[in-house]
Amino acid sequence: MKIIKKIAVKKIVTDQSKGQLREEYQFKIFKLEQECEQLKFEQKKLEQRSANKKADIEAKFKKEMANRKDHIKWYKYKLEQLEILPTGSEINDGEVEAVIDIEEGMNWDDLTEQTAIIVKDGMITKIT
Repeated sequence: MKIIKKIAVKKIVTDQSKGQLREEYQFKIFKLEQECEQLKFEQKKLEQRSANKKADIEAKFKKEMANRKDHIKWYKYKLEQLEILPTGSEINDGEVEAVIDIEEGMNWDDLTEQTAIIVKDGMITKIT
């Protein structure tokens, strides 16, 4: 019988991976700021078309912009934490699913034991 097991992927922080993460976070912040500007533009355009629904339009757009601003704050926080993070430490990088063969007589505790894939600069260095 086959089962699916979730396996943690951990990344070892190097100067190269720090640089990649920094660029990724800065790009996401940039995209979110662009979306906020686009939402402001769309809001003004809609408010001009239907002046009687101005409060409803404003509320909807305010909520969307607040959501994006929260994401911007989160990525800025992650950037700050990235600078503090020492080289060589491990960070979680998500999960993958693996198909595992099981059969009668196998030790269940061994199967349910936490497994991890360790990645350094894009290369798998260890599977535990």
